[in-house]
Amino acid sequence: MFETILYPTDFSDVAQKALGYIDQLKSAGTKKVIIVHIIDSRTMDLLVYAPTSYMAIEKDLREEAESKIELIRKHLEERGFSVSVRIEVGIPSNKILMLEEEENVSLIVLGSHGKSNLKEMFLGSVSESVIRAARKPVLVVKR
Repeated sequence: MFETILYPTDFSDVAQKALGYIDQLKSAGTKKVIIVHIIDSRTMDLLVYAPTSYMAIEKDLREEAESKIELIRKHLEERGFSVSVRIEVGIPSNKILMLEEEENVSLIVLGSHGKSNLKEMFLGSVSESVIRAARKPVLVVKR
C-alpha cells in the first residue's frame, strides 16, 4: 500500500515522533524510506552578510545533518527498511513536493510543526503547504 515513504525531517521532537509512525507502517507494506533534510535557502540568504563564508556555513549545516541522518538511517535499516538519503538546499515545502514527484513516493510522513513556531508564523507552515499541494497521501504527526 505505502511501499515508499518520503520522510522530511528537521530533527525536531515532532519529526522524531513521526519516525515512530514509519516503524508501524512496515506492516502496511512499506519497504523503502527516503529521508530528506532541507537546508532552508531563505535562512541561508540571510547569512550572506555573516562574517563566515556562505559555503562554510552550508558545509557545516550539511555535516551536522549527515551525522543526525546517519542515526535515523541505522534505526530504519535495523527494522528492515531500505533507506536512501537526500540533503537539499531550498524552500522546504517546495523541495518536499518536488521529491514527492521525483521519487514517486506512496506517502509523505512529517511532523506538524518544526523547530521554530515563530518562523512558521512568518514564513508559513511547511506541513500546511505540503498538505495543500501534495498529490499523494500525507501523514502529519502532531506534537
